[in-house]
Amino acid sequence: MVMPVSTTVKPNKAGAIDMRILRFTASWCGPCKLLAKNLEEADISIPIEVVDVDVHSDVAVEYGIRGVPTLILLDENDNISKRLVGNKTVSELKEWVIT
Repeated sequence: MVMPVSTTVKPNKAGAIDMRILRFTASWCGPCKLLAKNLEEADISIPIEVVDVDVHSDVAVEYGIRGVPTLILLDENDNISKRLVGNKTVSELKEWVIT
């Protein structure tokens, strides 16, 4: 079970039911701050759970996080569907979600 530091949940659109994104981050991580801003601008309508790797290192280990920022898209059964590492542009984030 994920124990996020904070959770940002946006309303689901059709087709996004039960999927969620885990955003692994750290307070000291500059690229993490940029990714958070880009995610906000991308207006992705899948729930996003934010996990601080310094606070919840056990969750980071569970998901094999080796660097931040990292995004993991979980399907309706909590299986890892996709993984994205590093800061991405708004258009790259939108493309990642829909492909």
